[in-house]
Amino acid sequence: MPPVISALNPAQGPEAGGNPVVISGVGFVGVTSVRFGANNATYTVLSTSSIRAVAPPGVGQAIVRVTAPSGSSNGVPYVYVAAPVLTALSPSQGPAVGGNQVVLTGSGFTGASVVRFGAVSAVFTVNSATQITATAPAGSGSVSVTVTTPGGTSNGVPYVYVAAPVLTALSPSQGPAVGGNQVVLTGSGFTGASVVRFGAVSAVFTVNSATQITATAPAGSGSVSVTVTTPGGTSNGVPYVYVAAPVLTALSPPQGPEAGGNQVVLTGTGFTGATVVRFGAVPAVFTVNSATQITATAPAGTGSVSVTVTTPGGTSNGVPYVYVAAPVLTALSPPQGPAVGGNQVVLTGSGFTGATVVRFGAVSAVFTVNSATQITATAPAGSGSVSVSVTTPGGTSNGVPYVYVAAPVLTALSPPQGPEAGGNQVVLTGTGFTGATVVRFGAVPAVFTVNSATQITATAPAGSGSVSVTVTTPGGTSNGVPYVYVATPVLYSLVPGQGPEAGGNQVVLTGTGFTGATVVRFGAVPAVFTVNSATQITATAPAGVGSVAVTVTTPSGTSNSVTYAYTVTPAPTLTDLDPHFGPTGGGNTVTIFGTNLTGTTAVNFDGQPAGSVVVVSANQVTATAPPGTGTVVVTVTNPGGTSDPNIGNPYYTYVAQPALTSLVPDTGPTTGGTGVTITGTELTYTEQVFFGATPASFAAVSDNIVLATSPPGAGSVPVTVQTPGGTSNSLTFTYQ
Repeated sequence: MPPVISALNPAQGPEAGGNPVVISGVGFVGVTSVRFGANNATYTVLSTSSIRAVAPPGVGQAIVRVTAPSGSSNGVPYVYVAAPVLTALSPSQGPAVGGNQVVLTGSGFTGASVVRFGAVSAVFTVNSATQITATAPAGSGSVSVTVTTPGGTSNGVPYVYVAAPVLTALSPSQGPAVGGNQVVLTGSGFTGASVVRFGAVSAVFTVNSATQITATAPAGSGSVSVTVTTPGGTSNGVPYVYVAAPVLTALSPPQGPEAGGNQVVLTGTGFTGATVVRFGAVPAVFTVNSATQITATAPAGTGSVSVTVTTPGGTSNGVPYVYVAAPVLTALSPPQGPAVGGNQVVLTGSGFTGATVVRFGAVSAVFTVNSATQITATAPAGSGSVSVSVTTPGGTSNGVPYVYVAAPVLTALSPPQGPEAGGNQVVLTGTGFTGATVVRFGAVPAVFTVNSATQITATAPAGSGSVSVTVTTPGGTSNGVPYVYVATPVLYSLVPGQGPEAGGNQVVLTGTGFTGATVVRFGAVPAVFTVNSATQITATAPAGVGSVAVTVTTPSGTSNSVTYAYTVTPAPTLTDLDPHFGPTGGGNTVTIFGTNLTGTTAVNFDGQPAGSVVVVSANQVTATAPPGTGTVVVTVTNPGGTSDPNIGNPYYTYVAQPALTSLVPDTGPTTGGTGVTITGTELTYTEQVFFGATPASFAAVSDNIVLATSPPGAGSVPVTVQTPGGTSNSLTFTYQ
């Protein structure tokens, strides 16, 4: 009878295999194999009813069968479980004492049996196949967190234990009950601080470093404990004391001379530890008599100031102290106005603080005390000349005359319109123009002349559209009469006012009414241009000769013209080059001689631009030769044109590097004097022949032969030839 499997324990395991599985059943005699699916397992037959097998690797579900000589058993399923994967911890750090909740995120968490922080198992709850909540055990440093399930143990994700912060000092250690003062906390372990509390109240704070925090004390009272909370926990507490702000109730006396010096008794509460007593913004000398009384010496001052007391608890309320002086009235602006009143009159003088009455004659005016030296009053209705005076607790001032004047009337403008650029003369007709102070076109003041009480000539300012023209005199502002602006561009200037006949230079046009410009002409030639604003255009001058009229055209018309002069720049002429030869690779400096070289913009070797062009003078330019071959023409270009290649000696020859092939003979006496035929290529322009480092006399016979006379020497030396194209390879000459 074949074996029979009744149970597997366990009936699942990791995909990597390797876990022991006890197979229970009957008929386990002479067992020849145990298979998990198609995979053989190692096994030990414990009895005819029990086998211990080691699960091989696998995935999904595998059918376990036992085979014996009597046959193969029934199949029992065994489930392979994937190992869990841990992707993140939240938070990834916490206090060394542990106890905080950490959410583990990943996959394959179902059936988790262990969560470890390093080697320490944690209490945990499996929320889902992708989430576990664990309580971090106590620990230190950085540890690896893992999850173990029937599928195995996950990868590790680091978790950092953070030491609890330590708070050592507060500066200052006390402050006002309203809070708001800056307190510097000193200690250690402040990195990552999340809360600073004054008692139970959280404070706004900034972590300056691991050892310092700046916090804004919240409002509070009494003595509270300040603590710092970080991922490592909450620090010890350090006391902070809230001090009540002082309260100032009375001054005795409440006023005094502007020169100061009088003793003022301040009464109130919370004066202990007072650091400053101020009369307005001025500190006073003072003595703290008790928690409820201070004696201060009033400093010099003017007007009404607020007296305050400052202690560690803050600054008190202010109580007014009045500096008293008899008022003096020196001027009125304006000293006249309309009979209907209502205009603003500025009174200038001194001692105006606490003014109670301003009178125009016998009539009181509405007024505002701007300062101890200025009052703004609204003139009441009146007539003729009246005396203006000011009354304060210090008395009534002297009087200053004020004259009531009738308002002007405007009846007509001639002409009633003009250009937007302004500048035209406009005659205003009406009555009451005597003493006119302002003529406005809209909100813009105009230059004007009062011809008589019935006529004004004004120069219209720039403007646009329709505006109302008014006349203002000491009697008030007249009715408005409309004036219409007609837009026409006006050209004022050109910068620069001249340029080369070839054109191409940038010219800035200044004027008015340029908005929407459609054409800029230099004579009859349109220019490329950009409208920068209503008052500026940048144009590229076209080519031209002589003097031309520049104009701007907009949809409103064409402007006046401004003259632009074309300057003649002569083309350069070349006379010679130095040197006339150089290597094909270029790179050597060539000095170019000629005339009209100032303003050189380019140097070309047979059309190839040269590098490093430097204008030395009007007769000399230096340039770096570009690579090339053969004999080429050098040209120079300036705004006046390009030099004529048929004038002077502008030819430059590229010379290839020489190459030597033989020396005949290649030996000679040490005394020198041997005639040596040097054969090679590119030898025509030979400049020097060297035997070792010693120059030899020579003659270049052709491009392939140089005849040289060996100088005295000894041993074997390299023979080289030097030309404008460079230095040749070397051949050996032996002295015997």
